[in-house]
Amino acid sequence: MIRLIALLVLLSPVLPAAELDLGARVKPLPAANRFAEKDFFVWCGAPVKGPDGKYHLFYSRWPVKVGFAPGWAIHSEIAYAVSNKPAGPYQHVNVALPKRGINPATGQKYWDADVTHNSNVFFHHGKYHLYYMGNHGDGKSYPMHRNNQRIGVAIAENPAGPWKRLDQPIVDISSDQTSFDSLCVTNPAACIRPDGGVVLIYKAVQFIKGKEMGGNVRYGVALADRPDGPYRKTPGRIFEAEKPGKHWMVAEDPFIWFSKKYGNRYYAATRDVVGTFTGSAGGICLFQSDDGVNWKAAPHPKILENSFNLADGGKSSSNIERPALLIEDDEPTYLFGATDGYKKRGKISTNVQIPLIP
Repeated sequence: MIRLIALLVLLSPVLPAAELDLGARVKPLPAANRFAEKDFFVWCGAPVKGPDGKYHLFYSRWPVKVGFAPGWAIHSEIAYAVSNKPAGPYQHVNVALPKRGINPATGQKYWDADVTHNSNVFFHHGKYHLYYMGNHGDGKSYPMHRNNQRIGVAIAENPAGPWKRLDQPIVDISSDQTSFDSLCVTNPAACIRPDGGVVLIYKAVQFIKGKEMGGNVRYGVALADRPDGPYRKTPGRIFEAEKPGKHWMVAEDPFIWFSKKYGNRYYAATRDVVGTFTGSAGGICLFQSDDGVNWKAAPHPKILENSFNLADGGKSSSNIERPALLIEDDEPTYLFGATDGYKKRGKISTNVQIPLIP
């Protein structure tokens, strides 16, 4: 009997890995699946399920009175909310990463003294690892704050804190001014590798002499053996179009994860800025990678167009930015994202939780 079973196993065809098509699984957004805070713009939105069975959301916020932009770059802070259900309602708990001002050891401002933004989080070995962009400046100048953007990680055993923040960024700018990441680095997205190390993707801008805001916006990869680093940048850029164009930015806002279920590979959900990969400018695109370093558009690249369906039968009047997926048991269950940014007529940005078909 054992020999027969072994023979059948040998003769059975090898089934291909399940192919991920998130676009086919997106459901309309119920009206209740929206997190907002009175008098604040809500942006980003990094969800994670904790061992307590609750759902924890780390998001950026800044006062409506300072305006959406450049308010985000000068006044943002990362806050924390919690829910008993993945779709909410989420309740604000505290500010996870507030301003921290002067480093007493140096008498100078910390690298993230004034702003925290672009939250990205995972739970690993009993600790929450919160990746983010931080900056410092004079509280007025957008170019100063924007060009001082750097990437860090904060670590805590409890999602409500306290958080241990590092004195130095984990990803800094390149000293080579011809490098694509020589002016600022931001937009971190990180996940644990199968070997226990970390893949981190980051957005960057090149220093250009005479241009205060620098050159094109592009993405790179850094690797580390542990979440707090040190991180080693890999050569080259990612999320590039097959035929290079003149666009100053092609992709933005990645969320990455490793999936055993779907091919033992990495995936990234990104904003398709000009429609290069999905055909929908401002849509959400799916990339995949076998090693976390070399990326290509997935066989089913389109997750969302530049609008989304509402449960009442209508359509959104804005697109999704800062996409993030809630992953449970290696299965994406909800697409989180920020919406209604840069909008006039009094709109205030919020985070939505779009359900995905199991």
